[in-house]
Amino acid sequence: MSTVFDSIIIGGGHNGLVCAAILARAGQRVLLLEAAGTLGGAACTREFVPGFRVSGGAHLLHLMPRSLVEELGLQRHGLHLAHASIPTTALCPDGLHMRIAPGAGTGLTGADATGYPALMARLRRMAAHLRPLLDHAPPRLGTANWRDQAGLARIAWQVRSLGRADMRELLRIIGMNVYDLVEEALESPVLRGALAFDAVLGSNAGPRAPGTVLNLLYRLAAEDGAVPMAQPQGGMGSVAAALAAAARQAGATLRTGTRVAQVLVRDDRAAGVVLEDGTTIACSQVVSNADPRTSFLTLLGAAQLDTGFVRRVEHLRDRGLTAKLHLALSGPPVFPGLDEAALRGRLIVAPSPDYIEAAFNPSKYGECPAAPAIEITLPSFGDPGLAPQGRHVLSAIVQYAPFAPRLGWAALREGFIDRIVDTLQAYAPGLRALILHAELLTPPDLAGMFNSAGGHWHHCDLALDQFFMLRPVPGAAQYQAPVANLFLCGAGAHPGGGVMGRAGRLAAQAVLRQAVQRRAAA
Repeated sequence: MSTVFDSIIIGGGHNGLVCAAILARAGQRVLLLEAAGTLGGAACTREFVPGFRVSGGAHLLHLMPRSLVEELGLQRHGLHLAHASIPTTALCPDGLHMRIAPGAGTGLTGADATGYPALMARLRRMAAHLRPLLDHAPPRLGTANWRDQAGLARIAWQVRSLGRADMRELLRIIGMNVYDLVEEALESPVLRGALAFDAVLGSNAGPRAPGTVLNLLYRLAAEDGAVPMAQPQGGMGSVAAALAAAARQAGATLRTGTRVAQVLVRDDRAAGVVLEDGTTIACSQVVSNADPRTSFLTLLGAAQLDTGFVRRVEHLRDRGLTAKLHLALSGPPVFPGLDEAALRGRLIVAPSPDYIEAAFNPSKYGECPAAPAIEITLPSFGDPGLAPQGRHVLSAIVQYAPFAPRLGWAALREGFIDRIVDTLQAYAPGLRALILHAELLTPPDLAGMFNSAGGHWHHCDLALDQFFMLRPVPGAAQYQAPVANLFLCGAGAHPGGGVMGRAGRLAAQAVLRQAVQRRAAA
């Protein structure tokens, strides 16, 4: 069995494509294998009914570093934005909707007129000091390795450089729940709800869950130096297409419709992969873009790992609570109080933290909320080619949808669609009459569509015990698995989910470091 490739990457999601491009640019012989017929994973564009196309999973480009876009030349490879720096509008039941900007907002009154800018300035100041942590592999604790010690020193310096007042405030709030943070700082329930929604979007937590302030700081830290929230021309599939073009130009080989059944292990080292049809392909190292549970327990196999590590992986909280609704509309929906500029942006249905908490509570018992929290985009307003002339698509991320509801999705699907549409229609009267077709992707649907064990948007929760040097689990927090020459590059690795590509870039750097060490040892 000859070694034809230096690295084989399992999975063609955006992180896998980023990793492939960087490794190939460094001169490695790279093979990327994707089980689906198209590349991109959740960053895809799909036709869900004839003539109507929508971003299948993530529907906005957000948090991808500008430096990565420039490094890979994504604009040269066809990435164009239909609408950049899109606004966020928090919908209000009384029609007095609130447009929210990074440090200000329209319609702010009373204490919020000064309190909101002050709160955001304080949070962004803290986030800016935490952002460099997203650009480095997490250090290990209790080692004499100079790289780990330098990493720990970097963390200490980033926190200390905040200054005494902000450092104390960071230590006070970082483990807090976002409900308490917004309650003590803001007056408007709608404004509180908008910030709380951003802190729990895509997670298995409500606003009262400890550690949700960390999620908000993480989001703000990742925004620093990133592409402003934008809608790519042609949907999120154009992001994947640009990444794939960059990887191919660098020399990577990309194959779709090729499912990996097993990571091949020789002499306690990953040595290649076995495809579903039995074909064996050798390589020097394997990089998995799959979620941690699939990577370790399915592709590698528990027999290759010690019992304690297997137990940690089995206990990962990786079941998704987020659904995706796509609507094909016969005409433009009308949201009273909103102009077309707002409809080209991001709309949030989360009128208060209590509303979000009430939407979260039923999921604890395997039930769907009566009134879900929702993030809405109407991408055909900015990109008319996504729908037939005069018609539109609506894309909505819905919180919270249990992975395994007590009565089963076969019994609940149509009723939950009705609840979501009822919630939307409260802000867009007449919406139901415009619906030509509705598609609801539940967490199990997303798991099957994107080959993710739990259908989780971030592969596993972003939480204090699954974050940074603990992500996904101790023993695999620096992209390298306990088995030599096996790496992780997906959203389950640091720094987590979102279409940002940081995990793919950091994993590629780890692979290249090991290659240098291997050559030096030889």
